[in-house]
Amino acid sequence: MTIITNMPTQKLFEITDKAKEQMSRMLKKHNDKYAITLVVNGGGCAGFKYEWKFVESIQDVGKEDYLEEWQDGRFVVDEVSMLYVAGTKIVWKEEVFGSQFEVSNPNSTASCGCGESFGV
Repeated sequence: MTIITNMPTQKLFEITDKAKEQMSRMLKKHNDKYAITLVVNGGGCAGFKYEWKFVESIQDVGKEDYLEEWQDGRFVVDEVSMLYVAGTKIVWKEEVFGSQFEVSNPNSTASCGCGESFGV
């Protein structure tokens, strides 16, 4: 058996500091929730859509789910959704008429104007 130790590892997610700060604020406001999660569901005008939700408790995190923790926050993506969003960058955008998480997904081959729907 050969073990290769110098292979580059793909970063599963890049969550900007502002996005982490916003997730932490949301979890403080909803202190009965365990984490923020990004779920991929079928639907939307491009085939798949993003859905942001709370994870109720640590028991709701699967053994194969992606979990990223920092000082006062947690982010989870379920095992199936990871197939569609690995390598994604998450940014918190603050604008005059609304603020939101922006998802830059390198796996996406199509998207729609709403920013919530994508195709692979």
